[in-house]
Amino acid sequence: MQPLAAGPTQTECLDKICRENFWLISDTGYYIFYGLALVAIALLLYGVYRRFSRYSEGQEEKTPRLDNIPQRIRNAVSIVGSNEKQFYQDLYAGIMHTFIMWGFLGLLIATTILAIDEQVLRRVFGRSFWVGDFWLSYQFAADAVGLLFVAGVSLALYKRYAKRDERLWHKHTRKEFDGPREMLRALEDDLFIWTLFFLGVGGYLLTALRIVGTQNLGTQGEFIDFTVVSFVSYSVALVLDTGLTAEAAQSLYPLAWWSHSLLALGFVAWIPYAKPFHMISSFANVVARDDDAKRRLQPVDPDLGPEEIGYKSIDDFSWKHLLDHDACTKCGRCTAVCPANASGRNLDPRNVILDLKQYREELERNGQEEMPIVSREEESVIDPESMDACMSCTACMDACPVEIEHVPQFTEMNRRLTESGQMDESIQEAMMNIFQNGNAFGDPERKRPEWTEELGFEIPDAREEDVEYLWYVGDYPSYDERNQKVARSMATILEESDVSYGILYEDEQNDGNDVRRVGEEGLYEMLAEDNISAFEDAGFDKVVCTDPHSYNTFKNEYDQFGWDGDGRVFHYTQVVEKLVNDGALDLNGDELDYTVTYHDPCHLGRFNDEYEAPRDIVRATGCDLNEMPRNRSNSFCCGGGGGGLWADIDEEEKPSEERLREALEDTDAGNAVEKFVVACPMCMTMYEDGRKTGGYEEEIEITDINELLVDAIEAKGKAQLAADGGRREEDGDA
Repeated sequence: MQPLAAGPTQTECLDKICRENFWLISDTGYYIFYGLALVAIALLLYGVYRRFSRYSEGQEEKTPRLDNIPQRIRNAVSIVGSNEKQFYQDLYAGIMHTFIMWGFLGLLIATTILAIDEQVLRRVFGRSFWVGDFWLSYQFAADAVGLLFVAGVSLALYKRYAKRDERLWHKHTRKEFDGPREMLRALEDDLFIWTLFFLGVGGYLLTALRIVGTQNLGTQGEFIDFTVVSFVSYSVALVLDTGLTAEAAQSLYPLAWWSHSLLALGFVAWIPYAKPFHMISSFANVVARDDDAKRRLQPVDPDLGPEEIGYKSIDDFSWKHLLDHDACTKCGRCTAVCPANASGRNLDPRNVILDLKQYREELERNGQEEMPIVSREEESVIDPESMDACMSCTACMDACPVEIEHVPQFTEMNRRLTESGQMDESIQEAMMNIFQNGNAFGDPERKRPEWTEELGFEIPDAREEDVEYLWYVGDYPSYDERNQKVARSMATILEESDVSYGILYEDEQNDGNDVRRVGEEGLYEMLAEDNISAFEDAGFDKVVCTDPHSYNTFKNEYDQFGWDGDGRVFHYTQVVEKLVNDGALDLNGDELDYTVTYHDPCHLGRFNDEYEAPRDIVRATGCDLNEMPRNRSNSFCCGGGGGGLWADIDEEEKPSEERLREALEDTDAGNAVEKFVVACPMCMTMYEDGRKTGGYEEEIEITDINELLVDAIEAKGKAQLAADGGRREEDGDA
């Protein structure tokens, strides 16, 4: 019976080259289908509305998230459309997701075209473009994108079930559950991927049944000629035709059609209520991303009291961070690159995000908050040890394909612990030392410049004379014996280069970068104000920092307190590279012959995209530079950031030990690597410690780029003396 749908019958389509839309579906079935479609769309729209209305209840963001929407959308389309972050460190996943996404979008477009033709062009205008050459092109393209889609889903099934990628199996995909709701939550990944698979395969099977079922309309009882353009379905039909008659295919077709249709409509209705919502929330999250989120934390509202600072309840979260929770796809990329997780610390970035999401959803159902977000005094949603474990390296944020901002949320939870007097004791001791003496060592401020006394020259005082470079030395180069050697090397380089520079002597205070990241915002603000005051009292053009942590906060955060460091703040490698390139040190490029590897500090590389200056300096000394597999933006944190340098944490293997193992075993040079080169005082401290605890003292030496450069300068001087001595001997013989 021909349904009320406008359009030609299957027989009429033989001449027009088209397809009957509702073949073998009754008028009643036609109305039921569109009635169910309206219900599915209504459930979709209602669910999306509920989700986004919940975000509107979140706290306002201090940084612009929705400014210049057209440009943000264009950027998001570029990022999502290219799948560039899906390919990050995982080619297989990148190909898989690209196939699924573009296959899904292609099928969605094909379905939309069909709906427009059916309900608008045919019914309103009495005409159709879904015939002839357009129909042939449409069918071929639909089969092609469908094949792409099924291939991508098949890759996902292999990765999840055959290969059983451990990254995809965790507490939120467990197979033990307390009830139906927990079961659905635990199985939603499985339901999602299998639904996609059956939708893709079901579409081909449905078309194949139609081809077999209409073969009696073809020439000499064979398949209709033009159905070959549906090349995948046609191939399936050839297989079915070996044991299935046209009559049997016609009998099976309505059952297959309804099964496929109900699955598709059920999927549409399900989208806002489970895993499929990431198709919407992930794109929205990329649109609302903050490019500075890694390097620049947001200040605390000065009007807030101690009880209001940090995340103590779900209502305290910003709308962007609530969106973060819904955007999470459980892929585990963040956890896979987390150095804290790799070292056995109690931190799984993915589970923190998903635990917060699960707790929020339970609250929305139950309507009553039962526990704090983070606490050492009572059971809480997030274990405070997880926050202690975070190194603020932001590797998780770099790896996340949907731009989730883990570390800013962790910082807010640290702020809550701090304001409620629950900071980790070892870190609290360091904070007290900084508060009382301006440095984490607890030594008097007057001792800060004592490291200069072993130099054979006096360093200018930037408080008393104008200089080009104000050198901010930092805590560890000032007080730590090992890093004092690095400071003296830097001073030697600046002196040798004959540049105008000076230091603040005892007026220098801790920069506050890591103070802020452990949650002590009040102390950070005090340090920032003290350092800004010292900067304003000195005369200089640029600030050069020994420590990448100082470089980051001066450059990216001090403007929040009235001092703009943009274009005025440099890491020492950037300044020294220029000196080397300008010939100020007169190096030949062959002074040293060490085999070395270089470690990218998080705050210099991942935070501020400076990768080449340190490497250019190393090469300028003549050293043979061998890269570790994890380098540049994929560098593996030393473990010292985010208060890790001050914390006393049990771990299976220190991040520094794992990194040294990588240097000696995974670089091309292997155990021939003689020197492990760093450009950060914290890295120096952590790797010297890891060299001892990991048993690498006899195998490799930790050296700073400054020390390497001074070695080159000294080698050049010795070579020059030897050459001069040789010339004098020749002159004497003459």
